[in-house]
Amino acid sequence: MLSRTLILGAATALSMSFAVGASYADVVKIGVLAPLTGSAAADGQEMLNGVQLAVDELNAAGGVAGHTFEVAVGDVGDASSDAVATAAERLLGDRAMGAIMTGYASGSNFEIEMMAEQDMIYLVSANSAQTEGIIAPNPDDFGTVWSLTPSYAGYNTEIVPVIDGLAADGKLDLPNKKVAIIASDNPYSKGIADGMVDAFTAAGWEVTENDLLPFGEINDWRAFLAKIRQNPPAVLINTDYVSANAATFMTQFMEDPTDSLVFIQYAPSVPEFLDLTKEKSSGVVYNLLGGVLNTPSNPRAAEVMAKYEAAFGNEPGSYGPSLYEQVMIYADALAKVGDPAKRVEIGAEIAKTDKQSAMGKIKFDPATHLSVQSNDGVPLQFYQIRDGERILFYPEQYATGEFVEPSWMK
Repeated sequence: MLSRTLILGAATALSMSFAVGASYADVVKIGVLAPLTGSAAADGQEMLNGVQLAVDELNAAGGVAGHTFEVAVGDVGDASSDAVATAAERLLGDRAMGAIMTGYASGSNFEIEMMAEQDMIYLVSANSAQTEGIIAPNPDDFGTVWSLTPSYAGYNTEIVPVIDGLAADGKLDLPNKKVAIIASDNPYSKGIADGMVDAFTAAGWEVTENDLLPFGEINDWRAFLAKIRQNPPAVLINTDYVSANAATFMTQFMEDPTDSLVFIQYAPSVPEFLDLTKEKSSGVVYNLLGGVLNTPSNPRAAEVMAKYEAAFGNEPGSYGPSLYEQVMIYADALAKVGDPAKRVEIGAEIAKTDKQSAMGKIKFDPATHLSVQSNDGVPLQFYQIRDGERILFYPEQYATGEFVEPSWMK
């Protein structure tokens, strides 16, 4: 990677060239840094679709502040550090680049520092713990970097009271107080799994398995599942976020299911998961921070979902709507500033965001640059898949249905 001095020098040159030409240019580029190839390509394509949807809509309306937009793509592939850095540097090197969007690019979000070095607008919708870890020590150094996803602390802790609450309400018959957890070796998956281990242990549960597999394509979970069947837990958790991996896990679990509630982190929200599992995923539970809050109390979600389906012919997961909203937040800030070259000023306007989105109301915490999590902001949502439908059952005020004990547990 380039040194800080070289990056700052390049940033100055780029800023000067943009400042000379941007106010006269008709087109501002919006970059998409995403895994468009590799195991997470389904997520990457949805990210690109979300940005393209917003750009097409803005251009059809005549643009913003006299500027129209064009999408530029940076494929991070397998999300290795070299691949992410190369893709980021290519986008950053384009003098017409006004902003860069991503759901996630790397597991560590190290590219945030590259964006901040060049005062590039960078909006992200994943890996909140990593974002907070980079920004919180010196938030003033990252005025152009903001996350639509709140703190992941809820991922670590909220599953325990939700499961205990289902049991207390008679909706879930727990055969024991045992939980088994498996993760893949990346910061997102492993970080959440470690947090869950601490939360379950503190609540008096026994963690019978806490396994870690290398990150990447996983075609066979049977060795882990064989251990599970020898000592069945009441709750079985997989935090691997790759939808194809999670689909294989669920399919192989259903070959000989145990009397266990199955929770899979994030992956069931991706449409590909349902395509791959079909009826075998009916009953699985997952949760989302920053997921689409598609309830009667948030008509914005239905509006964005309908636009996406009309444009691409399929229902999105969370990243299509999230990146659509990211572009619209950027467009709002650009409309106030006027000049896309004034990225620091645009970042300051993004900081003031107070806007209803498909994910809930977006406000940013100035100390972390994460969106604020609350039931009045962006809530943590728990879903159950039943007969091909996603049922939001928690929080109760947003619920679209009730949790039903999976058929394999009866």
